[in-house]
Amino acid sequence: MLTRRTVFGLVAGVAMAAGMAGTALASDGTGERIEVVVTTGMIGDAVREVGGDHVAVTTLMGPGVDPHAYRQTRSDIVRLANADLVLWHGLYLEAQLEEFLRELDVEGDVVAVAEGLPHNLLIGHDDYEGRFDPHVWMNPNLWARVVLEVRDALIAEDPANEADYRANATAHLDELSALATYATRVLSSVPAESRVLLTAHDAFNYFGSAYGFEVVGIQGISTESEAGLARIAELVDLLVERDIRAVFVETSVSDRNIRALIEGAAARGHEVEIGGELFSDAMGEPGTYRGTYLGMIDHNTTTIARALGGDAPEGGMTGRLLGS
Repeated sequence: MLTRRTVFGLVAGVAMAAGMAGTALASDGTGERIEVVVTTGMIGDAVREVGGDHVAVTTLMGPGVDPHAYRQTRSDIVRLANADLVLWHGLYLEAQLEEFLRELDVEGDVVAVAEGLPHNLLIGHDDYEGRFDPHVWMNPNLWARVVLEVRDALIAEDPANEADYRANATAHLDELSALATYATRVLSSVPAESRVLLTAHDAFNYFGSAYGFEVVGIQGISTESEAGLARIAELVDLLVERDIRAVFVETSVSDRNIRALIEGAAARGHEVEIGGELFSDAMGEPGTYRGTYLGMIDHNTTTIARALGGDAPEGGMTGRLLGS
């Protein structure tokens, strides 16, 4: 079994030789904030919301990065070895990192924040026996439970600031509740016959379950799965027979299969357009509204509702422009 200190000892020399250790080990200069390394932007956003000024957050996977296929780099290992707390999603989202992260977790400060969710709230999948769909952030009410796991992990690491973590979490949960209310309102305005969400991979099942949409992914819940010609032909039939006029691309998945669907439908005289680009496994650019969890889900909800004939404001829940 590995400890983070052991891992650091093995790779620090390599990292320093590559000129990376200085930035990987840099602190905020105050010595007061706890260093938290997270895998995904969604977890990073939750840590910032709950941790406030008490945390310094490093996110391994940025915008457009597919967590299903991501493998740790040497600089990642240095950051993980030097962190006070490591938070990852779990539920086999970080499939290529999972073994490494579990070996790292021998001191209790490496936490898979989604694996504490009750199994009765999770969605299983026939292709992955004994595993669950990891994309729980697509339902704000379910993501709220993950935020509580983040809160508890921060309290365990830094009990002196427990009151702040609890207050910040409560305030953020209020925002998530408002987001869920907005999503319910605008998505319920989509005509029942139009509530079909077709995307590149099966990332939206929790969304569909929460808001009454039929969700169709070209690939499975992992982008590592392949979509063959038979699958494309099957979905072209679906588009034509159900008169589906809009499909959606994802920021972290190639649009190749979506383009093939559109071309296949066009060959049969059925016009299909791209309804918009959705955030599935990664958020938008840091420093933008869509680079936050609230902005990510607001954008997705508003884009889907408008493309499928619902009544959603152009600026989304907060009135911000979708391009901001």
